[in-house]
Amino acid sequence: MTAGEKMVIIDGLTLSNWNRELLLELHKGQVTCVHVCVALWETARETLSKIGQWYQFIEENSDLVRLVRTGEDITKARALGKVGLILGTQNTSPLEDDLSLVEVFSALGVKIMQLTYNNQNMIGSSCYENNDTGLSRFGRLVVEEMNRVGTIIDLSHVGDRTTLDTIEHSRRPVSITHANPDWIYPSKRNKSKEVLTALRNNGGVLGLCLYPYLMKGAQTSLDEFCDMVAKTVDFMGVEKVALGTDLTLNWGEDFLKWMRMGRWTHKVDYGAGSASNPSWPQWPAWFQGPKDFPGIAEALLLRGFAKSEVEAVMGGNWQRFFTEGFKAEKELELCV
Repeated sequence: MTAGEKMVIIDGLTLSNWNRELLLELHKGQVTCVHVCVALWETARETLSKIGQWYQFIEENSDLVRLVRTGEDITKARALGKVGLILGTQNTSPLEDDLSLVEVFSALGVKIMQLTYNNQNMIGSSCYENNDTGLSRFGRLVVEEMNRVGTIIDLSHVGDRTTLDTIEHSRRPVSITHANPDWIYPSKRNKSKEVLTALRNNGGVLGLCLYPYLMKGAQTSLDEFCDMVAKTVDFMGVEKVALGTDLTLNWGEDFLKWMRMGRWTHKVDYGAGSASNPSWPQWPAWFQGPKDFPGIAEALLLRGFAKSEVEAVMGGNWQRFFTEGFKAEKELELCV
């Protein structure tokens, strides 16, 4: 029996182009649940169509997957031998300027929203802005509404000032689903000690990211990744660390252009510090897709982590965090 068997394995964020073959690979990798991205730059109407497409995809593959709206849905999916799929967005562009859409999208199953993608928006600043102006007035209302309805706040691509403002303003723990400590791998997309200290004190969870450009590329070894996990656990505490691969399988150059540029620029602009990464990355040999999750669990055990610690990092922390985070505040009040 490998370390991954009977272990909860949850990927905090993926950006792959999904098909049945990839779903079968999730099962091969013994994955319990995945947070999937349904919007980057899309408007409200465009996001509704994307959600509809996801509903259809889940129905067509209902023998393999189940939509997750609550923490209990993760448990149910696992009991049925299915992989749970959590819908989320990597931007608040689907809200446009309408606060009421926070609750509407939550009701439709969008349970995680990243406040900004790679550009300034009505909420606040991204990590690539030269001047981070912090959380806007509208942003504060969106944070309050996300807290109220049980939509988890994701700050992965968000600028430091906006991130710190959000953590201070939020009544509930927040997440960084896919990023790494910047003192281990320097990058504007990775997170400072100040930010990760605030996240730790907020009760939030960090999903360590396997995206090669946020490490040192495809040459990053599994030992080096495990060393980053160990250092982050030492800094954050083992209950605050998880995984978020940011896996980008099955896409072509057209989607890469949409991901990096959206509609806001007419020329290539990958954000400060990213111009040297114009193409899809090559992934390390030890992680080519979901089938390789058990190998990470094995490597963490060999690195000296206790089995309970490996279980926490591989998925237990996300399951606990999602179970509480997806509840509306009224539900939390009933539990008191």
